[in-house]
Amino acid sequence: MLLLISPINHEEAVEAIEGGADIVDVKNPKEGSLGANFPWVIKDIRSITPSDKLVSATIGDVPYKPGTVSLASLGALVSGADYIKVGLYGTQNYEQAVEVMKNVVKTVKDESPDTIVVAAGYADADRVGAVSPWDIPKVARDSGADLAMLDTAVKDGKTLFDFMTMEDLEKWVAEAQEYDLKTALAGSVKKEQLKPLNDLNCDVVGIRGAACVDGDRNTGHIDRTAVKGLKDLVDSFN
Repeated sequence: MLLLISPINHEEAVEAIEGGADIVDVKNPKEGSLGANFPWVIKDIRSITPSDKLVSATIGDVPYKPGTVSLASLGALVSGADYIKVGLYGTQNYEQAVEVMKNVVKTVKDESPDTIVVAAGYADADRVGAVSPWDIPKVARDSGADLAMLDTAVKDGKTLFDFMTMEDLEKWVAEAQEYDLKTALAGSVKKEQLKPLNDLNCDVVGIRGAACVDGDRNTGHIDRTAVKGLKDLVDSFN
């Protein structure tokens, strides 16, 4: 299981890299769960990240506007992202989500076939009117995306496990794997929840809050010691 850490700026990226993050995920929490950061921030973080590490970029909690989202994905690609995450926030159903993701996949793969495209849904989708989390594996499969992801849309202290049981997550991961998709799980994940997620055989776990000083994703900042502790723990499972 790879450890994805989500910095918001140069300084936090240095902490994530020095702490041993496998994937450096550029995001902007001010704009939401999968809020998009600026192109120059992605470029800067790609420039300081070792070539053997992936740089991920979120392109937002996106609306149901396939053209707009496709342009955003191209912006993330030319800014240096190896791994492009689309938060399917404004898509209300499977059909809308597939339409958005098909266009993102075409946009990205036409330019860079090896770039990883992520269809990200929300375990708490019913709180924001987004596409059901149970549709996300099929959305990823039918759009040609590489990876299916679950996060939480509302960051109010509740975690992934407040909306999905272990049995739910096991079923979700297994379905995605049946479609030959990689999987990622996030959503205010705590340190003690890493072992259960690893046992599900998910490929990536996404973290921000637990890697921050005082565990606060908004007012804290990523700390290399916290990242190293998480990385050591993940490595101990293998």
